Amino acid sequence: MDWTQQFDSYCERTDLTLWSEPVNAVTNAAFIIVALWMWRRSVGITGARVLCAILLLIGVGSALFHTYASAWASLADTAPIGVFILVYLFLVNRVFIDLPVWGAVFGTLMFAPFAAIMVPLLNLVPFLRTSGFYWTVPILLVIYGLSLRESVPDTAHGLLVGAAILSVSITIRSLDEILCAAWPLGTHFLWHVLNAVMLGYMIHVYIAHVLAGRQVQR
Repeated sequence: MDWTQQFDSYCERTDLTLWSEPVNAVTNAAFIIVALWMWRRSVGITGARVLCAILLLIGVGSALFHTYASAWASLADTAPIGVFILVYLFLVNRVFIDLPVWGAVFGTLMFAPFAAIMVPLLNLVPFLRTSGFYWTVPILLVIYGLSLRESVPDTAHGLLVGAAILSVSITIRSLDEILCAAWPLGTHFLWHVLNAVMLGYMIHVYIAHVLAGRQVQR
């Protein structure tokens, strides 16, 4: 694979120069700002601190992709997102559901076959095909949210709200090329802003759950 190969993947980009996507590039600051804000709120909560660090890397990696637009930058963009999904899923299984470590690891690994089944099904719908993999995440959040309604209703509500925000965000991402002729700036920058809000909110849900648990133990 040629790691220096470049891509023109978004409406805003008109050539392969470094600053052809200025708005897409600059709006990645939203990830970094939210990561630093949530870091200050997560003192003493290791899982939240890990999520904040990954969120910051999402911002850096995405900024690299929307400037360099290369294969290596694409990996820098997508890898932290994948890591965030897996780490959050582990925390859901371990902390929200209270599975033993081995069970939480197994539940996290099951995301791979879940995505392998869901993505081809989602790709059957033309509009969903644009962001097929990403749609697996709100679907999973809804599944977990509904299953946790009795045991931890506030946390379950948080997961469902996160799924709703992410669904709007993915929809906006999918409209980027569709609306390009009418709106040359594209919509991808809004995906960055809403995703930063959603991921920060998901960290908040985790922090709130942990703090509620500590209150109960007192």
